[in-house]
Amino acid sequence: MEKSKQIQIGLLGLVAVLLLINLFGGFNGLFGGGDTDLRADARQQLNTTTAVTAPTPATANAKPVEPAAPVGPTTTVKFDENEYDYGTIDQGEKARHTYKFTNTGNEPLIISNAKGSCGCTVPSWPKEPIPPGGTGQIDVEFDSKGKKGKQSKRVTITANTEPAQTFLTIKGEVNAPEGAAAGGVKPTAITPKSPSK
Repeated sequence: MEKSKQIQIGLLGLVAVLLLINLFGGFNGLFGGGDTDLRADARQQLNTTTAVTAPTPATANAKPVEPAAPVGPTTTVKFDENEYDYGTIDQGEKARHTYKFTNTGNEPLIISNAKGSCGCTVPSWPKEPIPPGGTGQIDVEFDSKGKKGKQSKRVTITANTEPAQTFLTIKGEVNAPEGAAAGGVKPTAITPKSPSK
């Protein structure tokens, strides 16, 4: 009786050891073998999914993708002027300018995007194609709220031209009220307190 108990304990111990070895990857393939491959496949899929969905330090600060130039034949464009100086304005005023252009190529001009260098500079542009020899305009508005001193803002035009981007500049100077800082925050003097006794 005692001998059969010893055999049972021995067999249970052997089964436990084999299960532990299989669980930790030993005897690869001894008990069906595909188990480890399934775990590796699951890990690979998890890593792939994580890599796609979780931002990495390199992509976390990446800029949004700019719209691509329209695909197809390219054309040329000529602006009457690429830079406009609005002079001097008071803080809070808006400067507006219309940039006129001509499609000087042999294909319709398609402007896919116009974007200001900051949120204070907003362009509007024609969405329909401009035929060869046709003219159009891009209206740009600069909002000087919170700005002070010399300002130069750029508008990037993306179109089916070579090169695909054309740059327009709107610049000038913003007079801020006496004592006002950029951003519209009025500075205040800091007075030190005497130490407590």
